[in-house]
Amino acid sequence: MTTISQALAPGQLTSGRLPRATIPVFLVAASLLGFALAVLFAGGNLALAALLAYLLYLIAIEVAARIVEGSRQAADRRASNLIVGAFALALIPLGSVTWSAISKGMARFDVDYFTMSMRNVVGPGGGALHAITGTLFVTGAAAAISVPIGLLAAIYLAEYGAGKRLAKAITFFVDVMTGVPSIVAGLFAYALMTLIIGPNNGFGLSGSVALSVLMIPVVVRSSEELLRLVPNELREASYALGVPKWLTITRVVLPTAVSGIISGVILAIARVIGETAPLLVAAGFTASMNNNLFANPMMTLPVYVYDSYQHPGVDVQVYLDRAWAGALTLILIVMLLNLIGRLIARRFAPKTGH
Repeated sequence: MTTISQALAPGQLTSGRLPRATIPVFLVAASLLGFALAVLFAGGNLALAALLAYLLYLIAIEVAARIVEGSRQAADRRASNLIVGAFALALIPLGSVTWSAISKGMARFDVDYFTMSMRNVVGPGGGALHAITGTLFVTGAAAAISVPIGLLAAIYLAEYGAGKRLAKAITFFVDVMTGVPSIVAGLFAYALMTLIIGPNNGFGLSGSVALSVLMIPVVVRSSEELLRLVPNELREASYALGVPKWLTITRVVLPTAVSGIISGVILAIARVIGETAPLLVAAGFTASMNNNLFANPMMTLPVYVYDSYQHPGVDVQVYLDRAWAGALTLILIVMLLNLIGRLIARRFAPKTGH
């Protein structure tokens, strides 16, 4: 009987390997050649240089891999390089925005910026203390509204609503709410507060209601999926011991999924913390400090950035510096929230050690 190794052509499954230095050498050579072509034909356009360098690298590594390693390994390298290229392409906008915020926002990243408001300031100086505290108050209240509602809805959908019409209706409306424009959420919150307390109701809690409309669908969908990922064996083991369903959910299901649920909540907060349109409508605008969620307009960082950019004074650069500093502050707050969420998730994640 002919063995498999005898039936296969030499080198069909095993072949040579490219030296480790091949990839960096090809990258450097492709980069130099791509830049030279861009200088020659497009005056040194960096975007064109990067594109040409990437294409030249793909062609060179494909030819070399086919000659040395064979078609199978060449196909593997091609797929890997395309994936890495797509990842790098996705990072370009993120890197560009981050670098712009850092380079332009550091001009006003000083003590006054974090200790002063814009009350009675019409030129240089002032700060964003009122906007930072307003953002924390409004977003915190929105999270306090959204997380219990979203988590309870997710528990019903995952644990009680299988096949029920109410569960299907909730899922449908949650999906619809996911795509609701943010300005509609602001108008809804304003209209709701108008019905409850009358007109001229722009204040912090109204902004929190608007943000909660945007947060709840994210919390529901993420929490529901994570609860469904909890193995049924854990539930069945708890039921076998005579534990009621509600206690199984609180003591077994939720602790198992708590790490992912926290990540979903942080994602929902990051989703809404930079919203401007609903807060312009619902929370209003002020240049003064306001620590009361239930009275008077409350400034938030997105509105602060928008107003500084859209309505500059005579010295335009002063207002632009404040706008970029506000954008950088928002990025740092989101990064801090993600870090805190990861630490909390790691602290309460189920222990898998023996």
